[in-house]
Amino acid sequence: MTRRIALLGFSVESNRFAPLAGERDFAARSLLRGEALLAEAREAAPRMLPELPGFVADMDAAGPWEPVPILLAAAEPNGPVEQRFFDALMLEWEARLRAAWPLDGVYCVMHGAGLTTEDDDPEGTLQAMVRRVVGPGVKVVASYDLHANVSEADVETLDGFVAYRCNPHLDMRARGAEAAQLLRRLIGGLPGTIARVRLPIVPPTVTLLTGAEVPERPFGELVDLGQARMREPPYAGEVLNVSVLGGFPYSDTAFTGLSVVVTATEPALAQALALEIAEAAWERRERFHPRLTTLERAVRLARATEDPAKPALIFADLADNPGGGGRGNTMFVLSAFHAAGVRDAVIGLIHDPLLAAEAHRRGVGAAFPAHFNRDPSSDFTLPFRAPAVVRSLHPGPVRGRRGIYAGVSLDMGPAAALQLDGITVLVASERFQCADPAFIETFGLDIAAARAVVVKSRGHFRGGFDEFFAPDQVIEIDAPGLASPMLQHFQWKHLPRPVVPLDAQVTWTP
Repeated sequence: MTRRIALLGFSVESNRFAPLAGERDFAARSLLRGEALLAEAREAAPRMLPELPGFVADMDAAGPWEPVPILLAAAEPNGPVEQRFFDALMLEWEARLRAAWPLDGVYCVMHGAGLTTEDDDPEGTLQAMVRRVVGPGVKVVASYDLHANVSEADVETLDGFVAYRCNPHLDMRARGAEAAQLLRRLIGGLPGTIARVRLPIVPPTVTLLTGAEVPERPFGELVDLGQARMREPPYAGEVLNVSVLGGFPYSDTAFTGLSVVVTATEPALAQALALEIAEAAWERRERFHPRLTTLERAVRLARATEDPAKPALIFADLADNPGGGGRGNTMFVLSAFHAAGVRDAVIGLIHDPLLAAEAHRRGVGAAFPAHFNRDPSSDFTLPFRAPAVVRSLHPGPVRGRRGIYAGVSLDMGPAAALQLDGITVLVASERFQCADPAFIETFGLDIAAARAVVVKSRGHFRGGFDEFFAPDQVIEIDAPGLASPMLQHFQWKHLPRPVVPLDAQVTWTP
């Protein structure tokens, strides 16, 4: 019997402190409907992130099925989504889902840290509508980013829950495939029940790395524990998925924080394992504190790389990470490095459409006074001026080759490499975190020849630039910005308090 499976999704990481997101932000990334959605998922280099392509590829390989593509709305991390646009999406999701009947299953591609201007849990709102339309007999599985803030509404309407296990996110395609396998088992008659436990821990993003090469990885240890325990008695064969989610602080919701979500065949087993992993997380609570390098020390380290006997370094401008809602255009690091005379350095990507357009008008080789941030987009976006020479120009399209963007088609829009004395600055018209070497290499630059590379990225750059920089060559800078890991700098309004690491007296009882 051929199964009819609906495909839909809403994926955006919303920073409550960032500017609002609207239709243009989604259209620039993935706003796909009907057959166009399915065709894109089967492309060799799709525009969408890999979980839906992974799901479709696994279903295709497993035998005959009938995909029913509904609507995928995905955007780069941003501020809250305009409610009017989300309402229009909801009407379309529902109409297309009703027209798709009958169905055997639904796959929902979610992020889990979305906001709208009126709804702190749009994923829960969407999933509730899906369940209302398809009824209790249709199996529904969702995949989530491990930075999701998981509410009760995010799990109560699902039969199966799958979250990323790798940070940097190198397993998105694999998790999409796992969601397909889980959905087939559930449709085949396997019972599925979900348990969720949330702790009063709001881990700064830099504490959520999972790679074995990272010396301090409390979150990675929890992920490993979950994978090990689900294969041991009494859980082996009965626990279908274990997901540990670090949350996304900047969404600032009442359910923000570290969660454990377990899908199993029996409620008691799901709850028991979720509590066991939550207790292990609580034991590690003091390790969820960021340890960053001051900007002043970062400047000294960058200057020191001029000594050829010292290793080259990669500096992460964490607080202006577009992957966390940062605007990609703060000047704190660039201005400090430039003032100090840092040489043989590359900095990118700076999001500045006006400056990129001017560079294209002037042409390669033109010398001119570069004026960054003529159109400020946040309180951290200060103007900066310096003499520059247009080193190279690029029309924008680039195919990711490593890490989170591997095999994904991206478009920076008109972009330019500007030479500011000893620093090459990459300026783009569209906002992306510089997590893939392709963003630099597409300008004809040799990363291996640079002594200092600055990326506006929080952690995903580690999965892209690891062929050039070992973990001990990574410097995480403490600078101002919308995505700073120093959580005490923000005016929280909805975050449940007290929480680790913001408060001194925090208690939790399993």
